[in-house]
Amino acid sequence: MRACERGADRGFVTAESAVVLPVLVMFAMALVWGLLVVAAQIQCVDAARTGARAAARQDPPGAVVRMTREAAPPGAKVTVSRDAEHVRVVVVAEAPMLRGLPFTVREEAVASVEEAVGVGT
Repeated sequence: MRACERGADRGFVTAESAVVLPVLVMFAMALVWGLLVVAAQIQCVDAARTGARAAARQDPPGAVVRMTREAAPPGAKVTVSRDAEHVRVVVVAEAPMLRGLPFTVREEAVASVEEAVGVGT
């Protein structure tokens, strides 16, 4: 009788695996995507800070945008604005892998404008 009971359990492991494996794969993909989003956010932070430092030193606007784009994730949009006392650099990038989703990472850095050495002498 026990042999019949053991035979009745055949196939349950396969069925359970068929349900669990796709869930585990989706969970792993979500973790990888989350890590890529965090990495893109960190790149945006670094790029915005680099651009703000360069703009505060009164580097040429083209050089500021170029330096910021080099540090930013691929395809990022860079905006540099200046007023009398501050510079503001905004970096906006789309989340990696899932480009079709309306999910973006954004970072903004503000720095005080430094006085140029030797100006007016």
